[in-house]
Amino acid sequence: MMLPKLTPLADANSAFNELNPAPRLLMGPGPINADPRVLKAMSTQLLGQFDPQFRLMMRETMALYRAFFQTKNDWTLVLDGTARSAIEMVMMSVIEKGDKVLVCSFGRFGQLLDEIAQRCGADVRVIHTDWGTVFDLAQIEAALKDFSPQLVATCQGDTSTTMLQPLAGLGELCHRYGAMLQVDATASCGGTPLPVDAWQIDAVTAGLQKCLAGPSGAAPVTLSSIMAEAIYKRRHIEDGLQTAGYVPGSGSRIASNYMDVAMIMDYWSDAGLNHHTEATTMLYGARECARIFVQEGLQNVYARHAAASKAVVAGVQGMNLRVYGEVANKMPNVTGVYIPEGINGEKVRSALLNDFNIEIGTSFGPLHGKVWRIGAMGYNARQDAVLQTLSALEIVLAAEGHKFTRGAGVDAAYEAYKN
Repeated sequence: MMLPKLTPLADANSAFNELNPAPRLLMGPGPINADPRVLKAMSTQLLGQFDPQFRLMMRETMALYRAFFQTKNDWTLVLDGTARSAIEMVMMSVIEKGDKVLVCSFGRFGQLLDEIAQRCGADVRVIHTDWGTVFDLAQIEAALKDFSPQLVATCQGDTSTTMLQPLAGLGELCHRYGAMLQVDATASCGGTPLPVDAWQIDAVTAGLQKCLAGPSGAAPVTLSSIMAEAIYKRRHIEDGLQTAGYVPGSGSRIASNYMDVAMIMDYWSDAGLNHHTEATTMLYGARECARIFVQEGLQNVYARHAAASKAVVAGVQGMNLRVYGEVANKMPNVTGVYIPEGINGEKVRSALLNDFNIEIGTSFGPLHGKVWRIGAMGYNARQDAVLQTLSALEIVLAAEGHKFTRGAGVDAAYEAYKN
């Protein structure tokens, strides 16, 4: 197998240029433009990871994310790494070799959950539903009865299909059959309700770069007491930090040192047991994301995303475009749109980017080249951003020969915002 190709810099001196990228409006499935207040917080001077001021910030961050996740879980914290790393950290820390894991897959990121669980040594069974649809509880219950897993893993929202899996009742169902529930909410959290305690979810992993309006690189998580205990029974303190009388946990040692959530729990705890050097700037950003969200008010944020979703749907339909998938189950922060027959989807995306500095998304796998994904989330879930994007899309589509009434899309979106 040959190594992948690396194209050399066209200008060897460009690396010495000051960073000054073109100002893009990121209206794809994520990342999106960070809230300026988050960027400001991230410019705060660094502190040592055991400075009392910094330890207080860690506690404040935990409290803010408990409010964000609507949970009383003690173990609600921020992991250093992207949202994908958090999925893997939790799975690697709770799954022991041979454990049964049921994955409910309705898109590309269900496939990712399957792969990560397999890499953790699990005995994985995957149930599928057609892309553009979601599961009902009866489908999942049938698999629980037949397979008896220790863990069920699913996404709340899958950006590849723009679908939102209903989660109410799923945690209780999993517990009835002796399974814990892990939810990847990277794509959806902050844009739609996710009451963790009410829905009895054992682990939620997330990211900042979508509805939380921050950069990728820090991952908020919350763990139920059941999940936290299952992880902590595998606690093994590394050499050099062990004290007299240390007794390791009863479970097998977690295979990764960096992704060992049991050791990270010790790090965030009152014991402050050293693990890694905290990504200080990212924690500042994560704290500010949650502070802004909680200060605005959960219901207000959800309403803002719902209004943006309604406007995007009205706008694209006004341009004689079709929305992808079951509209009743679509994510409020991302809308899939069929590319019209005879239109080059990538040419449209390039024109939006190069002529208007607006980015919208393509899609994966069976939807690649068939669907655009338009996001309106976080800092960009605003009327001006939505109308600007739809106006530019109208201009580009008209230039490409798509047939529709000029102005109808923007007018419909504007009307949707007013009603």
